[in-house]
Amino acid sequence: MNDEYYMQIALAEARAAANEDEIPIGACLVMENEVIEREHNRTRQLHNPLAHCEKLILDTAPKKGLKYLHNCTLYVTLEPCLMCSGMIILSRLYRLVYGASDPKAGACGSIYQALLDKSFNHHPLLKRGVLADECAFVLTDFFQNKR
Repeated sequence: MNDEYYMQIALAEARAAANEDEIPIGACLVMENEVIEREHNRTRQLHNPLAHCEKLILDTAPKKGLKYLHNCTLYVTLEPCLMCSGMIILSRLYRLVYGASDPKAGACGSIYQALLDKSFNHHPLLKRGVLADECAFVLTDFFQNKR
């Protein structure tokens, strides 16, 4: 299995979000080549602006007996925001892989470099741009259909 394979799972979640009239961002958490959680944004369904897919996944980790995610990779279709980046750092995630960059709110290189900030004591590995065009298309298609 490779990064593209797992990003396809995150993309399936993003498409599910679009079908539910949610902002189409999807994610999956992988540990030892096994998807242990997958989710998409649910801010509208849960009436909670914090219900980003990354947060929903990271909130479930303790229920699975995982205090820290040292052995996990998180795949997300869109570059995480500052809130989600903070959660990624605090959860001690081993590696983050994302698809499309977010020039409006991205905190992993586009606007902020939260994961690389030397003030923090944990710095996950980072890979950008996996299936970026496909990830961006899901978002642009969703918003074009809204207009």
